[in-house]
Amino acid sequence: MGTTYTVAAYGKDRFGLDAAMEEAFEEAHRLDQMLSNYRPESEWSRVNREAASRAVPVSEELFQLLERCLQYSRASEGTFDITVGPLMKIWGFYKQDGRVPHRAEIRTAQARMGYRHILLDARSRTVRFDAPVEMDPGGIGKGYAVDRMVEMLRRSGVDSGIVSAGRSSIYGIGAPPNEPRGWRVTIPDPRDGRKTAAEYFLKNSSMSTSGTSEKFFVAGGMTYSHIMDPRTGYPARGMLSVSVIAPRTLDSEAWTKPYFIQGRAWTAQHKPKEFQVFLCEDRTEFACVSLP
Repeated sequence: MGTTYTVAAYGKDRFGLDAAMEEAFEEAHRLDQMLSNYRPESEWSRVNREAASRAVPVSEELFQLLERCLQYSRASEGTFDITVGPLMKIWGFYKQDGRVPHRAEIRTAQARMGYRHILLDARSRTVRFDAPVEMDPGGIGKGYAVDRMVEMLRRSGVDSGIVSAGRSSIYGIGAPPNEPRGWRVTIPDPRDGRKTAAEYFLKNSSMSTSGTSEKFFVAGGMTYSHIMDPRTGYPARGMLSVSVIAPRTLDSEAWTKPYFIQGRAWTAQHKPKEFQVFLCEDRTEFACVSLP
């Protein structure tokens, strides 16, 4: 899925830990075979190729994941959208050659996207597109993989460990031996990566972070980040980084970009009570705020 997974675990049985970690990595490889859009043979890629012309039968696992994606899209008022790929392409973020596209290009890209074009039939367990859109697993695949790896580790008896996907999504199982509060994670200052903006302790919880410092380019004196607002066709503005702490990595990963796009007031009103959100806003007077 285009990222690196890391696992650390504590326990008294070294061989048992090795076996548990191997099983967790095997699960990540299995999901890569199913979800990666880098692999033409993956189930995800097959749906992208065929669903515009016919209803494509899929596994129950993929069907449930797509159902969850559409729920995120509706709840986020369209700011979470797994069909945003055409916008990412014309802005140059896939090939790391960022440029500002013409308005006509943006309108053309938006005509080829929209989560409402993904039609799920639970009775036949099929996926169909009523327009030529393309799904991008993006961070949602990473978040789902982390949760599944955590489940594998727990099934094997691991009660102290941490799983990371590219450092942007992290789950802490229990706590390390010398820190009962949980696994310490830091959020870098988005304007100075040498500084820490906040620290949290993950104990049976996840954290995902999205920010403008990950992928961006400068044109005409303006900085454009990779976090797209699907409704406008332009990179979102007003925020520098958002971190979400949640019980599941799937949720924390899915919600970072909607909270980034929608801003502090919307986030405070709509986030679940069990979520914590840390936002750094792009203001003249730099401000970070935690929403418990």
